[in-house]
Amino acid sequence: MTKPGKELLFVALGGSGEIGMNLNLYGCEGKWIMLDMGVTFGTSDYPGIDIIMPDTAFIEQRRNDLLAIVLTHAHEDHIGAVPYLAADLGVPIYANKFTAGIVARKLAEEQLEKEVKLHVVDLDAQFTLGAFDLRFVQLAHSIPDMCAAVIDTPYGRVFHTGDWKLDEDAALGVPKVQDVLRPI
Repeated sequence: MTKPGKELLFVALGGSGEIGMNLNLYGCEGKWIMLDMGVTFGTSDYPGIDIIMPDTAFIEQRRNDLLAIVLTHAHEDHIGAVPYLAADLGVPIYANKFTAGIVARKLAEEQLEKEVKLHVVDLDAQFTLGAFDLRFVQLAHSIPDMCAAVIDTPYGRVFHTGDWKLDEDAALGVPKVQDVLRPI
C-alpha cells in the first residue's frame, strides 16, 4: 500500500497501547495527516537513554503524501519529537495558541523556526487539509488548552482525543460535551 484509496485508514506509529510516543496517521484519498509527534522517556530497561522517539520510516517513505502535523496539546509525549523529526517531513504544523507557543520555543532552541511552518488554530475553529475537515474541541486535562480533533472525511468521522480526563469542575474552558460530535 503506497497511498490510501477511497477509504479512511488509521496507522499508529506510536502511542497506541503504551504511554508516550504518540504519533498517529489518518489516510484518505491518497493523503495522510499526522496527529501528534511525541516521545516517551527512558526507563531502567534502557540505561542511559533519556527519550525514545517513534519510528517514522513509514511516513518518511510517503512524505510527499503527508499534508500536515496536527498537535492536540503540549505534553512531551505529544510534542517532544517535533524539534527532532518535523523539519525532515517538510509539512506545516497546526496547533492551538498555547501548544503552538511551546512548540515555537522548542523549534527556536534547535534553530528550526524558519524551516517548520507553524499555524495557530483557535479552539473550536474549523480547518481543512485535503479531504480532512478538522475542528479542535477543548477537553479537560492537566495542561491548558488540551484539544481533541474531530476529523470528518467522506468515509466517516473520527474523534481523536490524544488524552483527556473527566473533570466536572475544570478550572479552564467551558464544558462542551454536547458539541463534540456536532456536524462540521
